[in-house]
Amino acid sequence: MLLNKILNGFQDEAVYIIAEIGQNHQGSLATAKQMISEAKKAGCHCVKFQKSDLPAKFTRSALERKYVSDHAWGKTYGEHKEYLEFSKDQYLELQAYSRELNVDFTASAMDERSLDFLLELNVPFIKIGSGDANNFPLLKKAAGLDLPLVISTGMQTMTTVERIVQIMEEAGKHNFALMHCVSSYPTLPKDCQLQTISLLRQRFPSVVIGYSGHELGISISKAAVLLGARIVERHFTLDKNQKGSDHRCSLEPTELRTLSRAIGDFKLGKKPLAASEIIRTLNGGNELAEALRDVHDKDIMLCELPCRNKLGKSIVATRNLSKGHRLQLNDLAIKVSEPRGLTAETYWDILGKELTDSVCEDEPITGSMLIL
Repeated sequence: MLLNKILNGFQDEAVYIIAEIGQNHQGSLATAKQMISEAKKAGCHCVKFQKSDLPAKFTRSALERKYVSDHAWGKTYGEHKEYLEFSKDQYLELQAYSRELNVDFTASAMDERSLDFLLELNVPFIKIGSGDANNFPLLKKAAGLDLPLVISTGMQTMTTVERIVQIMEEAGKHNFALMHCVSSYPTLPKDCQLQTISLLRQRFPSVVIGYSGHELGISISKAAVLLGARIVERHFTLDKNQKGSDHRCSLEPTELRTLSRAIGDFKLGKKPLAASEIIRTLNGGNELAEALRDVHDKDIMLCELPCRNKLGKSIVATRNLSKGHRLQLNDLAIKVSEPRGLTAETYWDILGKELTDSVCEDEPITGSMLIL
């Protein structure tokens, strides 16, 4: 597999292209197969879906929330998400179809049960999305696997990224990549902060850096490759006007094909191009220049807050806990919660802390509930 060669340093000039189908298949197996076929024709190396075990990813209150939206596939958020989830048999069918077309097939593991599911499926690598980049227990479990990992870093600080790399190093894991990502849909050029790729390459010289883009068009993704990204992931759709919130920032087949061909035509070396060279090479204008502005640190961006507030994960109780109880590992889970609780990255920090209030199973744990 090309990704293995890139992660092992044997293909400095190669770029691995992932078509993120996600849930743009509208819950239709036939549409998913058509998308796999179109992604292969466009020159992609991999098609990627999103796998969730809904009770493991979301609290009951999050799933039971009424969902009123033009993009809704159900009356509640849980019904909406369930409509878009494929079964194991459907995953196996899509995997077999991808194998027939000679295109890699995988998915993002959106919770620990889904990680186990994908491991049983024997996928070639596992994606950890930005929403779980601070889910350190999930990352630690994934780091213990032989499978390669591709980890997006949207909605995260450099401190969190450093902790991700530390978890990988402590597990002796080297076959992983970090993806620069901005979790804003679509991402405006001024918010793309492509030079974060350079920052990550400098900070982690032994780690392969990629780019997961949500911007409109393909110029910025091409620029990411010229900056040194060796994995490129873009959301993919058959029609941007379809029902669903991800379609607008996805690439249609013609765009994906154009991007793939452009990347294939680049003469890439170990040394990335400077911003001025990239703009000249791509005949870029102000928008590309904005995307290539200098970046001095990585932090959570204002444009990412809507996504972080909606899908960022919190620490919740796995069972009813009484006031005065000291928190242990088996008391805690990490889920998308409504209302929100302490953010996922504080998971290990609160072990042993005493509760000042009782908390019910599947409810969030907040800072005000703890004696710190």
